[in-house]
Parts: sequence; C-alpha cells; structure tokens
Amino acid sequence: MVRLKDTSKVKSCTRKFGAAVTAAASVAAGMAFATAPATAATTGVTAAPISIVYGASYYKGTATWSNRSVDVQGSFKATGCRRMYAHAWAGDTELDYRSTSTWCDRSGSAPFPLEANVVGGSDSIWVYMTDANGNYLKGQTCYRSSDICVDGLRR
Repeated sequence: MVRLKDTSKVKSCTRKFGAAVTAAASVAAGMAFATAPATAATTGVTAAPISIVYGASYYKGTATWSNRSVDVQGSFKATGCRRMYAHAWAGDTELDYRSTSTWCDRSGSAPFPLEANVVGGSDSIWVYMTDANGNYLKGQTCYRSSDICVDGLRR
C-alpha cells in the first residue's frame, strides 16, 4: 500500500474541488429556477393595464386572466361619490360581476376577483366608474387576446 506523506494537502485540494463543483451546480440550478416563473407566466396567463380617470377620481390597476377566472387588482380614488364595477364576459354572455360600495372622498385598494367558469374562460371584461346615482362616467373594455384595454364599453 502506498501512503502519501502529506494527506492534509490532498484533503484540502479535494475540498476545494468539491466546493467549486457545488458552487457551479448551485449557479446552474439558480439559473434554472430564475427562468421558471417567466416560462409559467407565458403559458396561459395574460394581463392588461387598466387606467380610468374621471376628473380627480381614478381607478388604476391590472386585469390578469387565468383559465377560469379574471383577477382585477387596482387602486381606486373617489373624489365626490363614485363606485367601480367589473364584469367578465365570454362573447355576449356575462359570466360574473363585482362592484365596490359607493366611496365618497376616499381612496384605497379595490380588487375584483371575477369567476369565468366556462370552457376557455373570459375573453373580455368591462371596468367602469359611476356616480352616486349609478350614472356611467367612464370605463374601459379589456381583451384577453391582446392584453390591452380600450376606452368605452364594447361588445
């Protein structure tokens, strides 16, 4: 049997090589994990920016489509008394709607989780503002296929 005179040098080199391999593997794994969310985001989930401004009142946020739901997240500022609505559509069929209560001179988060429990889900949504009497002030129609919102309520 052959014995090395200074085994501490061999152990040290082995440890350094092992640490280098571990570090390289960690970097590679980290890169794989870093790209995973971007890939998941492009498979079936789309989002559109919402911006409704009426005088000093506004609703600004994002509509995010999933397979059978639409999640509308936004900030609502009511100057005077205002109310926000969101409706999910599949073609000419209304699937769901939600609204805030009437807000008077206040602001905050106003989310609208909308169900779209049909094959293919929702293809468009309406998001709009009314006054305290329910009169339409301003709104947008957002489309899943193009990830855009356009002014007005369209079918």
